[in-house]
Amino acid sequence: MSVSPEHLGRLSKLRLDELLEEVRVRIEDVRSTRDRVHGLLEAVLSVGRGLELPQVLRGIVEAATTLVDAEYGALGVIGEDETLSEFIPVGVTAEQWAAIGELPSGHGLLGELIRHPEPLRLADLAEHRASAGFPPHHPPMRSFLGVPIRVRDTVFGNLYLTEKRGAAEFDAEDEAVVATLAVAAGVAIENARLYENARRGQRRAAADSEVTAALLSGRPRSEVLELILGHARDFADADLGLVAVPAEGTGRLRAAVAAGPGAERHRGTLLPATGSLAAEAFAAGELRTTADLGREPHADEAAAERWRDLGPAVAVPLGTQGREGVLLLARTRGRPAFTQTETDPLAGFAARTALAMELAERRSDAQELALLEDRDRIARDLHDLAIQRLFATGMTLQSVQRFVDHPQAAERLRRAVDDLDETIKIIRSTIFGLRSHESEAAAHSLRGAVVEAVQRAAAALGFSPALRVEGLLDTRTDGPVGEHLVAVLGEALTNAARHARASSVDVRVVVAARELSLTVTDDGVGAPPGTERGGLRNMRERAEALGGSFDLGPGPDGRGTRLSWRVPLPTADTGPGPD
Repeated sequence: MSVSPEHLGRLSKLRLDELLEEVRVRIEDVRSTRDRVHGLLEAVLSVGRGLELPQVLRGIVEAATTLVDAEYGALGVIGEDETLSEFIPVGVTAEQWAAIGELPSGHGLLGELIRHPEPLRLADLAEHRASAGFPPHHPPMRSFLGVPIRVRDTVFGNLYLTEKRGAAEFDAEDEAVVATLAVAAGVAIENARLYENARRGQRRAAADSEVTAALLSGRPRSEVLELILGHARDFADADLGLVAVPAEGTGRLRAAVAAGPGAERHRGTLLPATGSLAAEAFAAGELRTTADLGREPHADEAAAERWRDLGPAVAVPLGTQGREGVLLLARTRGRPAFTQTETDPLAGFAARTALAMELAERRSDAQELALLEDRDRIARDLHDLAIQRLFATGMTLQSVQRFVDHPQAAERLRRAVDDLDETIKIIRSTIFGLRSHESEAAAHSLRGAVVEAVQRAAAALGFSPALRVEGLLDTRTDGPVGEHLVAVLGEALTNAARHARASSVDVRVVVAARELSLTVTDDGVGAPPGTERGGLRNMRERAEALGGSFDLGPGPDGRGTRLSWRVPLPTADTGPGPD
């Protein structure tokens, strides 16, 4: 059978068209492969440029969705409890996520990759045995591609891609491309972690230095606690933070300082002695964490309302065995839990802060000891040198008095001896004040109580009264007399604040050989006749009960009021002499 030349020509042309079409398809495949390779390389480079971990994670998801032309993508970070501690979606608007509600935790199909970290490709994810369906308001999804991301030998998280555009499902090439990107993503995540750890280390070093400098410089304790809290919130990425210290006499903790959203509701509140996270950390002297602080047991409804919106929290004791208090840091509900990578440096920061506190306390003790030693030296010098010389001078003047015949000269010598006697009394009183070493004893001494009463009256008066104490007040005055003295002084200053309309008040307490006297003088409007009732009557009765006297009248210049309260004391020699 013969074939015509014309027919042969048509066959040749048809074969050539087929060959050309095949070449064109292959060229398109090569071009597509080239473009995809270029896209993959560009994605790898883009992911590797980032240093901030959140930026790197979002860049990975965006690159993956672009490479395989997926409508939706997400990266789930696996937490220490083998659930998703963080979920970064792409392709879903903020309004859609708000309508969906809480982010997924890693159950159902998403948990399949956590349990079996191998690539998973599905034409219809609803048909998989682990599929648990979608929550309300979730966009519809069918095709699915999941690939794990490993950082060295540990699975960091998983890439989830859904809804392949222009095709019913993802193919093997898509899987290979995303798996390659996941390898590069693991390297980028590790670099970002190293960078983040380095920055955290720098911030912690700077915080340690600043806190130590503040403690050693003697700044107020409240300021130092605020500084500690600010640094801890910063490098732990916490929303709310507070420092709870022991509340004296209650057996509970009090929130001394607080910072963050709603801090004013927590500041100054008392925490339960048992059951609360802070109380457990304080009692054990060890770090404690919780996944949901808002659902922990609380003392009452008000406390539950304060903690309602808070989720992950960590409590770290401050000081040796936590005796200084507890540092409590919390994140809002829905945020990732505190990981061991975050809590370990926090515990180290608290330990270093505790050491700095102890060093500051020892330095303060050393400074106080040096001050007391200096006071001892001054007191010895005053006693051994000044008083002895004054006493010798007084004796000399007394011995020459009998040789002076001029009446005026004799009177001047007598006044000079009396002035020396008074000066010695004042110096002895000063020596006693310098030798009051024990701060606790000083705080509870009669002299301290008198000073405290005068200081309290300053707020009501609008100015500070002048105070002068002469003689050995604490050693010459027993308990009942001292109590009466403080009560009378408080009442006198209260009356001056209420009625006198004075611009100055002078208080003088004198301990003499046989008598304790209190004189309160003001420059106010004066006391009208017949005003002795209530508090004034009590002052007179107190004086008479001790065998003393009470007098109320005008001031020395006829203006204002002068109150005089005197009671007897056991006999003691306070005259000039070689003590």
